[in-house]
Amino acid sequence: MRNQKADSYLREWKRNEQCAEAMLPLVGKLYREHGVIITCYGNSLVNRSPMDIINFHQAASQIAMSDIKTADSLPLLQAICSMDLSPARIDIGNLLTHLRMKGSVQSMSDFVAESLSEVDTGRKSVLDKPRDVVLYGFGRIGRLVARILVGKTGGGENLRLAAIVVRKGGEDDLAKRASLLRRDSVHGLFKGSVLLDEVENALILNGNLVHVIYADSPDSVDYTSYGIDDALLVDNTGKWSDREGLEQHLKSPGISKVLLTAPGKDDIQNIVYGVNHKGICDMGNILSAASCTTNAIVPILDTIHQAFGIKHGHVESCHSYTNDQNLIDNYHRKARRGRAAALNMVITSTGAAKAVSKAIPELEGKLTGNAVRVPTPNVSLAILNLELDKDASVDELNEHLLKRSLEGDLVNQIDYTNSDEVVSSDFVGNRYAAIVDSKSTISLGSSCVLYVWYDNEFGYSRQVVRILEELAGLGLQTFPRALNGEA
Repeated sequence: MRNQKADSYLREWKRNEQCAEAMLPLVGKLYREHGVIITCYGNSLVNRSPMDIINFHQAASQIAMSDIKTADSLPLLQAICSMDLSPARIDIGNLLTHLRMKGSVQSMSDFVAESLSEVDTGRKSVLDKPRDVVLYGFGRIGRLVARILVGKTGGGENLRLAAIVVRKGGEDDLAKRASLLRRDSVHGLFKGSVLLDEVENALILNGNLVHVIYADSPDSVDYTSYGIDDALLVDNTGKWSDREGLEQHLKSPGISKVLLTAPGKDDIQNIVYGVNHKGICDMGNILSAASCTTNAIVPILDTIHQAFGIKHGHVESCHSYTNDQNLIDNYHRKARRGRAAALNMVITSTGAAKAVSKAIPELEGKLTGNAVRVPTPNVSLAILNLELDKDASVDELNEHLLKRSLEGDLVNQIDYTNSDEVVSSDFVGNRYAAIVDSKSTISLGSSCVLYVWYDNEFGYSRQVVRILEELAGLGLQTFPRALNGEA
């Protein structure tokens, strides 16, 4: 006779699968008709498969130490769909946790109505018209930003990727650009549509017509001739990092703001979204998204400093090799970087520790930093060796970081893992700026060591897109509100 327990497991699986399938059209409708993004503890459910949704629920259960199933989320999602909402981010994982904490005091429909009352104001577009985005350069970060942008087109009224500017590589340039976007050795196939319009010299990405413009200098393009105006330009070439160089973009008609995907020099404001992004629309027309390492360590340092205080510390990053290094031994203008990247660990400098003070002024002069380039193509690790103002146990540190990963103003920046089996490749494609490896946390009195993973390509690109959304006025509020009252 078949084992009854085996049958019960299969029934439970089929029920969760059925509920996940039922959630898909509801998530899609909310996104396209209302501009509402449904998440489960920070992971967006938009454009996902049933298996993705189940896996997100299982991951949420492990982190939150609470059983969260799609069968629990579906009724909440149905109640949300009955409302006439304005654009927002709604986390059904947190919503379910809050509902359970209330017990049977309130019905589900009343609870949802109360939790989302601030956005129960009727469907509307956040912007009067779509905001154009131009990618100047189409390398590792440029292609990932493109993937993210066209995956977030929604109803088409928000950000629209309008153009990519590169130097022409040959007669088959357009086809090769399309192929590099479609296939990626690290991040896999693009889960979307990539078509060519050779008449327009454009790529059609998920229905978005994206002009491929050939230019040799930032000030030589008239974007208005392509119907592009008031555009946000992302310079991901790595060629210019000072104000004089980046101001060249503003001389081209159609560009209103420039965002650099590298640390900015001079007086250029370095932005780490989630920490110092508020008010960036008034910070000038040239901004920097800082570096991938800075984006990984700043949210962690900020919340640890607020909770425990930081006297001083050292940041060591084990960073995947980049295109800046040589594939085999050859001349390089920087020390050690001329040695074969895939065969060596290479000690090098990093400005990430110094850059922290641009986002957290209180830590000025308190941090040192260095980096080791390691033979992996993606995903890096930051090791934060800190001396705190007060004693903090491993449990206290981890509980604080777990809480900040689940609720508050850093839920899109901090992820958390409690597995002692994870390795770097497990975080390829992770959307967060930083992932706390809680099993590796060390504490001795007021001294602690924190290990922070980060996808230095995709996680950073998500931070870049968040800045673009903020500049366009698309920064969405997250619901439900945190129980402690944090935004």
